[in-house]
Amino acid sequence: MQASVKWSEQVHRVLRAQRVRQVAYVPDSGLKRLIELARADKLMQAVPLTTEEEGVALATGAWLGGEKSALLMQSSGVGNCINMLGMAVECRIPLLMIVTMRGQWGEFNPWQVPMAQAVAPVLTAMGVIVQPVDRAGEVAETVDAAVRLAFNTNRIVAVQIAQRVIGAKAFK
Repeated sequence: MQASVKWSEQVHRVLRAQRVRQVAYVPDSGLKRLIELARADKLMQAVPLTTEEEGVALATGAWLGGEKSALLMQSSGVGNCINMLGMAVECRIPLLMIVTMRGQWGEFNPWQVPMAQAVAPVLTAMGVIVQPVDRAGEVAETVDAAVRLAFNTNRIVAVQIAQRVIGAKAFK
């Protein structure tokens, strides 16, 4: 998990440098350290969600209020956002999504596999720019580029962090 801690801290620094002020999240073990850092940061408002699509609404409100935001979620939550993403795409609301993947490398839970296979095609079909990352050392630079792309061009950009980066959960 040391690699996860390192990239999480690097991503937190990127979000801070890019003036991301609101971080919406559904609790996820792959994002645990990044969420902890956002919650501890006095310059960020970390907002726990009951469902991922609430994060799209939060991002819309943040943008209309003059702030940048990020939505953190696991791949299984992507399907919950599809209808709300349509609104954000149509209204050109910029949104950074950081999506940790399940259902890939070393997955034990067969229920995670279908959504894992659908994440990139579904997001792309909705007009979201997907930037996959499969090496821990590339997460922060990809997030940095994604933040700039999203907020400079009023687009939704999803950084898709492979399960290989966060580690496979084990059934116990």
